[in-house]
Amino acid sequence: MTTSPADALVVNVAGLLGDPPGAHRDLAVDGVRIDLGPDLVQASPLEVRARIARTNRGVIVSGRVRTSLADTCSRCLVALEVSLDVPVDEEVLPSIELASGLPLDTTAEPEAHRLSDHHELDLEPLAREAIVLAAPIAPVCRSECRGLCPECGVDLNAGPHDHGEAPVDPRLAKLRDFKVDE
Repeated sequence: MTTSPADALVVNVAGLLGDPPGAHRDLAVDGVRIDLGPDLVQASPLEVRARIARTNRGVIVSGRVRTSLADTCSRCLVALEVSLDVPVDEEVLPSIELASGLPLDTTAEPEAHRLSDHHELDLEPLAREAIVLAAPIAPVCRSECRGLCPECGVDLNAGPHDHGEAPVDPRLAKLRDFKVDE
């Protein structure tokens, strides 16, 4: 099953809930942007590839979410794009009994992801959670990034620079003459 960005990340799984455990549907969604909160900015739209499988309790979503984040190198402050390809493996439980339409008791598992009252699976919170957890805390432009000079703020990756000999505290000047006995 392929959905368009207009359908976003909401999938009706009522038919799948009527199937026996083990039944599944494949899902591909491209070109969707979601709100990742105040600290993360999406640089490219989401690509979601997932399998939604019926379990004896609800459905399990297994797949991958791909996107990239616009960020800044934590060492040299250059703008960068962080590519993410993260797994999603979550069980989603119904909130309404399929046959009777009566609400189910959700107090036993209050933290579980739930289907809507119309048996719709919203993949947005699952994708957001996976991206937020996978986003690097201190991204770097490259592993050997030298960062900024703590004295003058020059990018140390641009090449060597020298501040000359640092002035010595007059109280410690005598230590320059100190020689260790052999």
